[in-house]
Amino acid sequence: MDILFSTSDRLFRSIDTRFQRSLMDRIDWSQRMIEIRGSRGVGKTTLMLQRAGMLHQQGVKVLYASLDTPYFFNNSIVDLAEYLNNYGITHLFLDEVHRYPSKHKQSDWSLEIKNVYDTYPGLNVVYSGSSILQLYKGKGDLSGRKAGYLMSGLSFREYLALQGIAHFDPVGLPRIFSEHENLARSVTEQMKPIPHFRDYLAHGYYPFYSGDIEIYQSRLRDIVSLIIDTDLPYVASISANAREQLKRMLGAVSITVPHVPNLSRLAVMMHITDHRTMLKYLHLLEEAALVTMLRSDAKGNKILQKPDKIYVNNTNLSRALGLSESHAGTERETFFLSQLSVTGQVRYPKDGDFLVDNEVVFEIGGKQKSSRQLRNHKLAYIAADDIEIGFASKIPLWLFGFLY
Repeated sequence: MDILFSTSDRLFRSIDTRFQRSLMDRIDWSQRMIEIRGSRGVGKTTLMLQRAGMLHQQGVKVLYASLDTPYFFNNSIVDLAEYLNNYGITHLFLDEVHRYPSKHKQSDWSLEIKNVYDTYPGLNVVYSGSSILQLYKGKGDLSGRKAGYLMSGLSFREYLALQGIAHFDPVGLPRIFSEHENLARSVTEQMKPIPHFRDYLAHGYYPFYSGDIEIYQSRLRDIVSLIIDTDLPYVASISANAREQLKRMLGAVSITVPHVPNLSRLAVMMHITDHRTMLKYLHLLEEAALVTMLRSDAKGNKILQKPDKIYVNNTNLSRALGLSESHAGTERETFFLSQLSVTGQVRYPKDGDFLVDNEVVFEIGGKQKSSRQLRNHKLAYIAADDIEIGFASKIPLWLFGFLY
């Protein structure tokens, strides 16, 4: 037990709090149980340590513990909670719950956390895990107890702040529509956004770039392998052969995105004969935050829906998987989708590239992009690359990176 507290205190002292994700302000920390999901590498641990460290500095009795540490080889979450309750600890942060070694066949981390919630009302629990946690059919029903949040990678705005380039507040989509010219001017008075935007597309989505693009992309490829080989088997019974098929599928999609899926052709490439298996694999890749699937219909069972388009989740990942930055159209659309899907619902429209929140149509393109295709829509905009300041319905593409 002492090692948990000493490790926790050491991490509180060492964590850098100068930059904080916008999610920190969106989480309702008054909730007794909070779930933070996200892909590997997006910064879940850092966010939890920052919050726990802030409470610690305020005199709150708090413990942070990663569930893959040796302590939990022989001790349960419930054992820990009972000890903390007896010593007046009020806040418990549990990291990497999907790595917790269950102590009984009839139990798992979800049932233990449920029991902690029900048994110790004075103990607040924050836990984190992979983005695929919602696929996990755990033994404990946490749906009515937890407040859940999905953590994405850095926005362009957050990247600028993390790099110490400039600091700006998030901007809601309605303000971008009505004030985009003034907003863009206020940014360009402090910096030239387009060169930094190009850097962001290459290495700004994950918060661990350290100056070497080859090392950065190698780490992203390692993350992909860990997600498919380690995380996905946690929630789905997939064989070693299936994992290899998932990797080949991701590779096939990454070199042709935005991929308008021909599932029959893709099935032949993957040596898969079952149509439902194809859709299941695509769904797993989407839940793992490796791809994003665009659909015209937001209703129904997503597992059984054929997507209208498939994108790699973000531009950094697409480059690491081999898609060249010369595919400007693909990169623009991937960026736009990665930013807008965090704050709203994005669908595939009859006309245009994207339908946002079921009412606004967007076309994505370069600075010469015209609005002829959007004449029949009341609410329609162009997100244009390579411009600093827009005009009327033409908005700089980079400005959509200020949404969160």
